[in-house]
Amino acid sequence: MPHLALRGLTVTAPGGRTLVRDVDLDVAAGERVLLAGPSGAGKSTVLRALAGLLDDDVEATGEVLLAGRAAAPGEVGLLVQDPLDAVVAETAGRDTAFGPENAGVDRPGTWRTVARAHAAARYTAGRDREVRTLSGGERQRLALAGTLAADPAVLLLDEPTSMLDAPTAAAVRAAVLDAVGGTRSLVVVDHDVAGWAPHVDRVVVLGGGGVGVGVDGPDGGDLWWPGVPAPQPLDVPAGLLAPTLAAGAGELLRGTDLGLVRTRRGLRPRPPATVLRGIDVALTAGAVTAVTGDSGAGKSSLLTLLAGLTPPTSGRLQAASSLAGRKGRRAPHAWTSRELAARVGWSPQFPEHTFVAATVREEVAVTASVLGADASRGQALLELLGLTALADVNPFRLSGGEQRRLAVAAALAAGPALVVADEPTVGQDRGTWAVVAGLLAAAARDGAAVAVGTHDVRLLDALGPRSGAPVHLHRGSRTEAAA
Repeated sequence: MPHLALRGLTVTAPGGRTLVRDVDLDVAAGERVLLAGPSGAGKSTVLRALAGLLDDDVEATGEVLLAGRAAAPGEVGLLVQDPLDAVVAETAGRDTAFGPENAGVDRPGTWRTVARAHAAARYTAGRDREVRTLSGGERQRLALAGTLAADPAVLLLDEPTSMLDAPTAAAVRAAVLDAVGGTRSLVVVDHDVAGWAPHVDRVVVLGGGGVGVGVDGPDGGDLWWPGVPAPQPLDVPAGLLAPTLAAGAGELLRGTDLGLVRTRRGLRPRPPATVLRGIDVALTAGAVTAVTGDSGAGKSSLLTLLAGLTPPTSGRLQAASSLAGRKGRRAPHAWTSRELAARVGWSPQFPEHTFVAATVREEVAVTASVLGADASRGQALLELLGLTALADVNPFRLSGGEQRRLAVAAALAAGPALVVADEPTVGQDRGTWAVVAGLLAAAARDGAAVAVGTHDVRLLDALGPRSGAPVHLHRGSRTEAAA
């Protein structure tokens, strides 16, 4: 069990922005360490440095030593923050098999390893499932399985439970700890200090502001320490998020008996998969509709229907007449791109999927510019979300938490009447969480109809005073045809 040491790490991004400065970290053999800190402090950068996977165009100084030497391939395993970045194969089994195959394990041994890794990560969707059909939480567990299958001596995990419901998150934490046992060292990055603190030997905190020095102990007011209550949502100035298109009061969108069946095409077609069935939902001006349910129950799929990005296979989804598009079209999926942009603000589970501009400043202004709307509220949103100092940075250079806040800002900047947000608080510290929660509440207060898919119980409690009728999905709402 080798000792892992990081000495004097300083990383500078293109353009001169310092990501971390003078970070030292020691992880003893078999030690379990939680690396915490505010959003944007550089936690993911530290993990990538420990794994030897920093981007080629950053400037880095310092050294990483494993047992006093450079780590050999496979000795350090990294689970990255975005599970999509870890996908290497079409199906779940082939994806997990990548590590053992490259290590020269024979075919029977590889599949035994895959089975053990899937069980350890609590991945239950099946090895023949196409990765693209998995939910965010299922992909997160699959990525963890792939990391475990490589059997590294040191396990580095970046937000491994951030997209999971509480019972699944607890199960995955238990799986990680079982896999680590007494034979591996563990460094985990997570904002959920309360969830991990009882199971680690030490908590190391990185300072904020994009730079930091590793320090031990319960420091930092923005962290989710055990027993500390959630902050009050930010009090956003009245009228900032008022819909540009006057949609009026009452019900703005209703879905009745909604169903979604995905048909898979390709060289090896698979049976259709029923993702949703029999779902009723209503979005009302001035209210927040919570979409909740187990990981993999279909929350993101329902939200894409509500956002007009996917047509339902069955049932009816219709907006209020005040939101009708050309020729009186009231089904969101029938709206033109321009009509959709003017009516719906969309913040997806994977925020980078919406980025189209070269800088943060341009990203938050692009929808308003295309629509000829006032772009000033976008700049106000950047300030509230703590992104003003990053206005000239490429969105893909932001941390995961910063990217999510940018996606929220971009979704709200043009004043949509319908706001649809998928896991908007993932990767946020207490301070940035309060801003995101405040913005969602303010959008409803100012007259928008808001739908939020989330596992965040604190967010649901904070938005409670403006709650509409919630939608709770379960695995009975989503069935996967046998492959």
